[in-house]
Amino acid sequence: MGKLLKLGVIFPQTEIGTNPDDVREYAVAAEALGFDYLLAYDHVLGAGRATRPDWDGPYSFEDSFYEPFVLFSHLAACTSSIELATGVVILPQRQTALVAKQAATLDVLSGGRLRLGIGTGWNEVEYQGLREVFNNRGIRSEEQIEVMRALWSNELVNFEGRWHSINDAGINPLPVQRPIPVWIGGNNERVFRRIGQVADGWISTNFPRPDDHARRIIDRIHGYARDAGRDPKVIGLETWVSAHDVESGRAASKVAGWQEFGATHVGVVTMGAGYESVAEHIKAIDNFMTEVELRLNC
Repeated sequence: MGKLLKLGVIFPQTEIGTNPDDVREYAVAAEALGFDYLLAYDHVLGAGRATRPDWDGPYSFEDSFYEPFVLFSHLAACTSSIELATGVVILPQRQTALVAKQAATLDVLSGGRLRLGIGTGWNEVEYQGLREVFNNRGIRSEEQIEVMRALWSNELVNFEGRWHSINDAGINPLPVQRPIPVWIGGNNERVFRRIGQVADGWISTNFPRPDDHARRIIDRIHGYARDAGRDPKVIGLETWVSAHDVESGRAASKVAGWQEFGATHVGVVTMGAGYESVAEHIKAIDNFMTEVELRLNC
């Protein structure tokens, strides 16, 4: 398997605990095992379920989440080559210029290793707590991407949009990558259109296997890219396999299948497999890498 396909690990946010040594050990092990990237989820606020009897969100206040920019600033000092990817930062619940500044700083401190995955989220509780509007979050995110790219690429920016106004101002230092890659996560038609029009890649998490359904969606994204005058080949594709796939010996075949579909990144998720220590999570990603190398001759 050539290096066109990058292999990654999904940071076990909700299960790794609060021991800084475990966090550092996991990242260092992932890099030593040869993984190309480490991706971390993002949630700022967790909702209390007791006061929301109809709440059906996948996460609550009981689930721990490290803030990704702070986490990656720490891990940038512990590692030297592994890419640090957000998957995904809920961009519309944050101030755009501040995210651009944080991302640029992290890119500098990591030596150009940031890939910024963004999304619009599903948790209205977070938007309320952060005093941001929930119901226009998708369309706002498009302007946010435009503003960030301008700030990353120019010393001074003049921008007047629907939601942003910048008058002859800029961030310093500028990032190593100008601009930082912006990938979008999500799985609905508006997201697919947005990816085709403006994103550097799509982070897809809802497809268990490369099949006709996944192919149709990829084709639609590529169609939106062509409609926008873009070459579909410049749009990356990331998908994930689970620790259960590793345990059952299906991981390598899924990775191979996704590679045939044009995937550029495949990550392994070890959360939800019943592991109780960081050593077990590390063993699982080691097994994944071994299986993939044996099957696909990395």
